Amino acid sequence: MNQDNNTQQRVEGIVISSTGSWYEVDTEHGRLSCRIRGRLRLKGVRSTNPVVVGDRVVVEPDGDSSAIVEIIPRRNYVIRRASNLSKESHIIAANVDHALLIVTLHAPSTPKEFVDRFLVTCEAYKVPVTIVLGKADTLTDEAAEEATEFTAIYEDAGYEVIRLSSITGEGIEQIRAMLAGHTTLVAGNSGVGKSTLVGSIDPTLDIRTGEISESHHKGKHTTTFSTMYPIEGGYIIDTPGIKGFGLIDIDSKELCRYFPEMMRLAPDCRFYNCTHTHEPGCAVQEAVKEGIVAWSRYESYLKILDEDDKYRK
Repeated sequence: MNQDNNTQQRVEGIVISSTGSWYEVDTEHGRLSCRIRGRLRLKGVRSTNPVVVGDRVVVEPDGDSSAIVEIIPRRNYVIRRASNLSKESHIIAANVDHALLIVTLHAPSTPKEFVDRFLVTCEAYKVPVTIVLGKADTLTDEAAEEATEFTAIYEDAGYEVIRLSSITGEGIEQIRAMLAGHTTLVAGNSGVGKSTLVGSIDPTLDIRTGEISESHHKGKHTTTFSTMYPIEGGYIIDTPGIKGFGLIDIDSKELCRYFPEMMRLAPDCRFYNCTHTHEPGCAVQEAVKEGIVAWSRYESYLKILDEDDKYRK
């Protein structure tokens, strides 16, 4: 009888935020604060966070609160190597329709390797990406040339690049249309203007906070938590404070597939198993020499192949 009551009281919901051991879940009965049922943590998950923002979950009463007892299979997710834990992963968000990667070329300057690593992960887990070039209104003549070069590199690779200006409004309506009715991950280094972008689209939202520091007996590290906000009939997922993007579970034999411009050339290589590093008759290396494939992209490819476990958050 009690089991039947529990079954009837089970409800599905979507995880909109997490603060360590507690999760906020939106359900048809309202928002619930939940913990994870203990055994849920033990199902072979090598992630620092078995339940993530964007997860669809099953919740049931658990004493005076509620417990997440099941994770509904994910459609996709964005993942990176966990901070200082080379064998564990950190899932940033799940069930994402689209990702906006916000980059800036100065104050701060987003490293191209960070951009390329983020793009590789999204390609691997089938998350469409648009690159947003922020602070377009503050570019000097020299920086404007750099922006033109940056845009060409990534458009040639197959990505849409949108220039964003909070002052002139350039790019705002284009991004607003992308957000409508979708779940969109907004990512980027600290200081690139994520809160400015979201504030331009919906002034009622404030996503400036999000980093929570936790003290441990061996020292202190900062843990970042994603948070989901309703906007334009959909959701945005803010990912505060990503400083680096260590890849995990990327097969070196398949890496070329996640660089679209290289994947298009690979069939023209002399050897079917070409690694695009040293082989004669390699169409990718030839394209790099001719400037068809950007050197910065190829350099990122080589660095990822030669992953040294030092590139972490």
